[in-house]
Amino acid sequence: MPDRRQFLRLAGGGAVCAATAPLAACSSALPPEATAAWAGPGANETDPRRWALAHAILAPHSHNLQSWLVDLRRQGEITLFCDRERLLPETDPLSRQMMMSQGTFLELLALAAAERGHRAEVVLFPQGEFAPDTIDGRPTAQIRLVPDAAVRRDPLFAQVFRRRTNRFAYDAARAPDPAALQAIAAAMAPWPEVRAGFTDPRDTAALQRHRAVAVEAWRIELTTPRTILESYRWLRIGPAEIARRRDGISLNDPMVRALSVLGLFDRTKAPTPDDATTTGQLKDFNAKIAATPAFFWMATEGNTRTTQVNAGRAYLRAQLAATAQGLSMHPLQQALQEYPEQARTYADIHTLLRAPRPTHTVQMWTRLGYGPAVEPAPRRGLQAHLLAA
Repeated sequence: MPDRRQFLRLAGGGAVCAATAPLAACSSALPPEATAAWAGPGANETDPRRWALAHAILAPHSHNLQSWLVDLRRQGEITLFCDRERLLPETDPLSRQMMMSQGTFLELLALAAAERGHRAEVVLFPQGEFAPDTIDGRPTAQIRLVPDAAVRRDPLFAQVFRRRTNRFAYDAARAPDPAALQAIAAAMAPWPEVRAGFTDPRDTAALQRHRAVAVEAWRIELTTPRTILESYRWLRIGPAEIARRRDGISLNDPMVRALSVLGLFDRTKAPTPDDATTTGQLKDFNAKIAATPAFFWMATEGNTRTTQVNAGRAYLRAQLAATAQGLSMHPLQQALQEYPEQARTYADIHTLLRAPRPTHTVQMWTRLGYGPAVEPAPRRGLQAHLLAA
């Protein structure tokens, strides 16, 4: 892959936009079609299931794969499946993250149902749990929405449309307020089996250890050909592709779009460790980690499929609570991924967070801080998730 400096010379330095016009006036804003699902979801739905589902698809999902499939053929019920065409076999070989993402969906579904006066009765794995190392075609959950005048609305629902996964730089000089951390931990109370943890801003040595693990884990993932190519598969570059696919990792920066248009960014080939693309990403990520004022994590005793789903439900609540406090989260899943090259960082983060293996599992680890305003992630819309209506 050509060096980016060579590209800049070819494109005339600051004249990238002109050299690759038209690039939507070089705007980095996402196309409106990609985020339409966030605007008044379910506004025209009379079926409470569809209304709740239109909100549930706004839940966070690993790599924004949105691997949720639902069957509505049984009156008053929702059957949830994991879309096995939307998995991460290289970086999430045991599909632990996929199960957590099923959990975020279920929790948001329950919050939305309560807004309309329904209690969500959730039965996980009604045909049995998946094996520890694979998932199959059985459902993740069976859900009944039961009208219940006694059901209480959850104040976290008010944060659904403000929630973002914020990958930008945070304010390094501003540590999260202790009361905000307490609010995040308290929000996870419905799932007591999931333990929350936060770094102490006064413990600079611990912060440095967190940063060191994050930096090394990202380096490994970025320089392991099969793992970076898996991420490349889910990259969506430019407004046309983002609007058409409405999933994955959106890149709408004019420079990246220009590189792609000119054939200087080949998503079918893994860059070498010393490639400008790789070194540039490492430098950018390392700077964000160095400026991260705090880290948040969730750990469980045991690691069954039910535990993983419930950890996802707890994470949804934690992120909504963080949003209410003006805080941003950005998952650092690389060190938690169960592929061979990450074995050392996987062991390191479990030791650092006092989650001894094999009895305990760190289910989530994130950056935490005050970040800039960002756009919502693209969503494919409710219809894309329906197996039958």
